[in-house]
Amino acid sequence: MDEHVFEPAPSIQSSELLGFPPDARVLIVNCDDFGMHEAINTAVVDSVEKGIASSCSLMVPCPSALHAMNLLHQRPEIPFGIHLTLVCDTPHYRWGPLTAKEKVRSLLDDAGELFIPTPAGRSELLARARLDEVEVEFRAQINAVADAGLSPTHLDFHCLADGGRDDILGLTVALAAEYGLAVRVWLDPGRKKMRQQGLPVTDNPFLDSFSLDIDGKSFRYAQLLCDLPTGLSEWAVHPSLGSQDAQRIDSGWRVRRTDYEFLTSPEALALLQQEGIAVIDYSTIQQAWSQPSAP
Repeated sequence: MDEHVFEPAPSIQSSELLGFPPDARVLIVNCDDFGMHEAINTAVVDSVEKGIASSCSLMVPCPSALHAMNLLHQRPEIPFGIHLTLVCDTPHYRWGPLTAKEKVRSLLDDAGELFIPTPAGRSELLARARLDEVEVEFRAQINAVADAGLSPTHLDFHCLADGGRDDILGLTVALAAEYGLAVRVWLDPGRKKMRQQGLPVTDNPFLDSFSLDIDGKSFRYAQLLCDLPTGLSEWAVHPSLGSQDAQRIDSGWRVRRTDYEFLTSPEALALLQQEGIAVIDYSTIQQAWSQPSAP
């Protein structure tokens, strides 16, 4: 995002570690929040199957996670990661940890619920969360996917950039190594550490679609594709149908609906082809993370 200043990229870009030439423009278009509710689930599948999205990230604790997992079972060709979740977005559409609450008390607010990801809520969570309890909950979410017979490609975080704390990111990288997965890492300190280990991460500033203005978004997306730099870039997009039910429970539905409209538009696909942009998913990065090169 704009407030994060990136240091000069290493002489070899992550895209080159993945086998692309130095002048290649490589893009991951990942649909976050899969499993939050069914209007999101349907839009995510459409955005991958009919649009330019390349993958998605599953929120395992959410009310529509089972629906999302059933969709993935029916579509094994859709790559997906696990959107590790320690917060609940709204007070009126709740979910909790997969782990019994008495085992992860440091992850809960004074009412015994997951924190709402306001700036204050995130700060309080990160101040009190015990790393051992974070690990218990992260393992529960990863194991629930494995127990469902599904094979994710990567781990990323819901509303906590790079996990929100260095030790949480370090834990997640260790879990990824154990389970044979990659990790989305996009803040500068984490990127630097991963590249020192020979691991590919995004070369360019990360885009979260919630940072874009709703008005004129399609034009802005088109401009971003035309201006996409060489190397590996990632967009975290958030499509939803924006149905009446979704509007009642999701204050961000306009962001999500406008994402969906662009991702599934003929213009988006035509621009990718016109600009010669290679769209990949995390399976390519997963292979590199499973066999890291020497620093």
